[in-house]
Amino acid sequence: MSGADREPWLDSRRASAWPRRETTGRVRLITADEVKSWIIFEDEQLLVVNKPGDVVCHPSKAGPWSSLVGATREYTGLPVMHLVFRLDRETSGVVVLAKNATMASRLQTAMMERKAGKEYLAVMVGELAEPVSVNQPLGDDTASPVFIKSTVVAEGGQPAVTHFTPLSVAAGFTLVRVVTETGRKHQIRAHAQWLGRSLVGDKIYGPDALLYLDFISTGWTSALADRLLLARQALHCASIDLRGVGAPEIFRAELAADLREFCVARGLKLPEG
Repeated sequence: MSGADREPWLDSRRASAWPRRETTGRVRLITADEVKSWIIFEDEQLLVVNKPGDVVCHPSKAGPWSSLVGATREYTGLPVMHLVFRLDRETSGVVVLAKNATMASRLQTAMMERKAGKEYLAVMVGELAEPVSVNQPLGDDTASPVFIKSTVVAEGGQPAVTHFTPLSVAAGFTLVRVVTETGRKHQIRAHAQWLGRSLVGDKIYGPDALLYLDFISTGWTSALADRLLLARQALHCASIDLRGVGAPEIFRAELAADLREFCVARGLKLPEG
């Protein structure tokens, strides 16, 4: 799409993360049965779910069943559900919600103090031959047309450390295990781009951030599919270990079906367990 063909609100060159569209299309509504099928663990204080890659975490104007927080609140019948941490809209995997403010504060503090172990699985474009750690500060990418985009910066950034370990390499792609020592905005995706190994399907940190502007203007198209290969970024939160702050087990979520299918089609060996 040329600049002249873009929507007027795109002319500013600095689009927000998910700007409002005149035509939003069908809203993704969650059902109670879906919530039930996503549950990994539940007790009197916690609800742990395996979030699909097309579900937003935070409440939206489309009603309670349009977000994970809203749907789980309706499902449990509780007045409030506390999101311990969030996943980006297109990232799948383990999400922990607390059923009361005391537990939420305890777990959120543990996350901030890095007392929780968290692992991701991701599919990179390009072949990563050996493990690599990225220790590069992140800040706002003021040169990007996407306002929310982060990037490695020389000065004034927040410290960020990400460890990438290749699990399988095939056909120009790498399935990696990712562990972060810090929790910066879009950290994994920004560090992957800095390595020259962006995640498959990443509209912002992939081959061209302008593809993201095309997406929010026109939705998913065959042209975007040709460039990005997947309709969302290939990032999945595979496990969270909160046992050090009282959780009864490590919460795990099998790699999402769309990512499994992508890996199998490219000859990438899936992790066991």
